[in-house]
Amino acid sequence: MIRYSDMKTAPLLALRGVTKTYPSGDGALTVLSEVSLEIPAGQFVAIIGSSGSGKSTLLGLMAGLDRPTSGTVELAEVDLGALDEEGLAAVRNQNIGFVFQSFQLIDSFTALENVAVPLELRGDPKAQEKAEAALAVVGLGKRLHHTPRQLSGGEQQRVAIARATVTAPILLFADEPTGNLDTKSGAAILATLDALRKRTGLTLVLVTHDPAIAARAGRTAELRDGVLVRDTAKRDTGKRAAAKKKK
Repeated sequence: MIRYSDMKTAPLLALRGVTKTYPSGDGALTVLSEVSLEIPAGQFVAIIGSSGSGKSTLLGLMAGLDRPTSGTVELAEVDLGALDEEGLAAVRNQNIGFVFQSFQLIDSFTALENVAVPLELRGDPKAQEKAEAALAVVGLGKRLHHTPRQLSGGEQQRVAIARATVTAPILLFADEPTGNLDTKSGAAILATLDALRKRTGLTLVLVTHDPAIAARAGRTAELRDGVLVRDTAKRDTGKRAAAKKKK
């Protein structure tokens, strides 16, 4: 597992001149163009843009799910483009968590069983114990044995968050995590994600089309037609802020 604590000044995630094109009937379709972005460890960053702006493509590249046509994506100074598919899968499994708009829970499993799945796939003998602790952290300590159908939408998303973080990732991607929720439940999910970030020190990258949701982040990066048009760090929420407090 990559450990950011072993690094000094480099960002946790760094995109340098990232371009992504796809073949099309008229030649090549450019979805992202020369995107450069550095994200320190512990920061909460919202990637915002309208439909078709390139948000999902950017997330896929940052997570090592796809490769850029040109430019580089580095996680803790590891060039993801230099890894083979097995190496990329290992980096994702050991360091990255995902939360999606659709909860993607197994209907026949209880909340506890759903959260334990990633650990059981690793052969972790304490999978059940860790899953129970992760559910307690997101406020579902009394809903361990409920199936998804017995849970509200907000509770299902909390289960998904517990599953994404039970393996202690250093980087969490949340793709429109409130898209299927009402305003109140969505706000609670955002608060849960931010509380987890502060508690564990993980880096949170949230993709959204909603400016109100993006405003909850410490930093907003806006895409428009595949180009990064704005990158606003409203307040320092990364490790540098923690260092300042220690001083």
